[in-house]
Amino acid sequence: MSQQRPDRSNTRKPAARPDASMSLLTNVMDHSLDDGYAEAAARKSDTGVRGLPRTLRAKLGLAAGLVLAALVVTVGAAQARVSAPTLAKEREELIHRIQKGTAEADTQQQRVDATRDAVDRMQREALRKHGGDKAELLALLAGSTQVTGPGVKLVVDDAKGAQSSTGGPRESSDFSDTGRVRDRDLQRVVNGLWQSGAEAIAVNGQRLTSLSAIRAAGDAILVDNKPLVPPYTVLAVGDGQRLSTAFQDSADGQYLHVLQENYGVRTKISAESQVTLPPAPSLTVRTAKPQAGAAKADGADTGKGTS
Repeated sequence: MSQQRPDRSNTRKPAARPDASMSLLTNVMDHSLDDGYAEAAARKSDTGVRGLPRTLRAKLGLAAGLVLAALVVTVGAAQARVSAPTLAKEREELIHRIQKGTAEADTQQQRVDATRDAVDRMQREALRKHGGDKAELLALLAGSTQVTGPGVKLVVDDAKGAQSSTGGPRESSDFSDTGRVRDRDLQRVVNGLWQSGAEAIAVNGQRLTSLSAIRAAGDAILVDNKPLVPPYTVLAVGDGQRLSTAFQDSADGQYLHVLQENYGVRTKISAESQVTLPPAPSLTVRTAKPQAGAAKADGADTGKGTS
């Protein structure tokens, strides 16, 4: 018995599209406009709505608006172009005035410095002239002359990483950090050196006299109204080794040692074979009276003298 072969259709299936695997891209390309936008565009087309005005009046209004906008832009650009040189000229004049004022201030400062130097020189000469056989001692005590000789060098500096404390006597000043050197600390150091036998003292190159003041202004220490920055280098003229020993054994030396032990204030003292102290920057005559016996060769009293 013969087997019946299955029927096979002679019709061929349509060939697959080359972009069948890219259906998403095909859909985006075919429907680039969203359906909602397409419907809105179709409604506007059906009702005859157009983006541009159709009437003559509307067209004239649009043209007038465009002309006005162009006019405003043109006028603004023209004004900016015209005012640019004026602004540049005013800026140059302002710079010139600033430079001129700075130059005048520098000139006046030079005159002030020259006058101050002249006054200081005259005061020192008068001190030497009327000091007699004690002129050198008077110049030394007044701080009007440079001093060179053996002495000590004391360096006092703030503590490293010092932090504020919640109690103790150092909390009573304006400094919140107890590891910082304060004006009263420097005062005790200087007074201790004077008491230990120092003949002349300078702090950071600032010569001290009988009228010198050490005080604080905010967080800064002032010596004769000149702000100093740490470390504070104190130079004192005297018998170096004896002065160093006497200061460290004094109450003020022990006070400095306590600051070092309790608050981390850094100190270093050494005896020096030679130190040089500059003269005081300015001397002011507070009182004056005629010097007795100051007479010229003809016997007339000059009536000049200082004290």
